[in-house]
Amino acid sequence: MFGDLIDELLGPILESPIVELASRLCLLFFIVFSAALIFWTWRDAQRRGAMPWFWALVVLIFNIFGWMIYLVVRPPEYAEDARERELEIAAKEAELHASGKACPSCHRPAGPDFLVCPWCMTKLRKECTSCGRALDLDWSICPYCKTKQ
Repeated sequence: MFGDLIDELLGPILESPIVELASRLCLLFFIVFSAALIFWTWRDAQRRGAMPWFWALVVLIFNIFGWMIYLVVRPPEYAEDARERELEIAAKEAELHASGKACPSCHRPAGPDFLVCPWCMTKLRKECTSCGRALDLDWSICPYCKTKQ
């Protein structure tokens, strides 16, 4: 009896062309939104080096919840940015090593007058027997006081 009353009241409203059009537009929006979400996830995962097909499939199956999971577990930076940062670090290390301001063993910065590396204790230079200044290991004479070593 109560169901018949609801059918009587809501039947004409639910069967009207405006409600039918609105429901189809909502369905179309949901389909387009889902496709865009899948594409965005695939592209973002590809740029971050995070298994793009897997995450696109997760978003396809779980929709917005899969997308939220991806946002939580995705790598924090793009793979290209990580490679660029690693190249910059390698270039800086090579520059330090070439200028003699880095330890040849651990590649950490070392001052020009350090006799040993403060981190790994590698002998970097020797001390002049006369003036006490730091000399390269292969020098046979002190350039500061002209003393043979």
